[in-house]
Amino acid sequence: MNRKIGLLTLGAALIAVPVLAAPGDGARGDADGNGTLTRAEAEAHAAQMFARMDTNRDGRLDAADRAERRAEMQAKMFERIDADKDGNISRAEWDQHGAERAAKRAEAGEGRKGKRHAMLGHRGKRGGHHAMMMGKADTDGDKAISQAEFQAAALARFGAADANQDGQVTAEERQAVRAAKRAEWRAKRAAAATGE
Repeated sequence: MNRKIGLLTLGAALIAVPVLAAPGDGARGDADGNGTLTRAEAEAHAAQMFARMDTNRDGRLDAADRAERRAEMQAKMFERIDADKDGNISRAEWDQHGAERAAKRAEAGEGRKGKRHAMLGHRGKRGGHHAMMMGKADTDGDKAISQAEFQAAALARFGAADANQDGQVTAEERQAVRAAKRAEWRAKRAAAATGE
């Protein structure tokens, strides 16, 4: 179970490939910017994402990639907090970082709480939905996602969103997918709240 959740870090972007984008945004991967995502655009976007996530270039998304990405993120965070670039984080730099984060949270307001809740997934478990999706992508059960598995998962979501099966996902189809997912999540939350 923990290994599947570990794939979450590598595969969070996989969940969004290629169909779901925030309301008002175009589809991720919509290369020509026309608001409609074609199958070819979805395939190209999935290939680009896989290449970006496969940090060691071994053709698999696994714990080694996750560790390298985590190290890169930590180094960037350290660099951002270390304002005077002396290789140390002073108490003042740490406090400043905390104040900036608090200000961003205050600015975001209630929307931030909803985002955190969504990250926790079903019944408050970190990565519940995402880990499940990553488990589905790992079709051979080897605790890694090959490029073929990554591409197949992305195209399966594309096919599910392409309601009329015309090889394109329109803004209306993306909205329908988002609405269906929201309804599904609400139903799961309600069931969890009642203990069903």
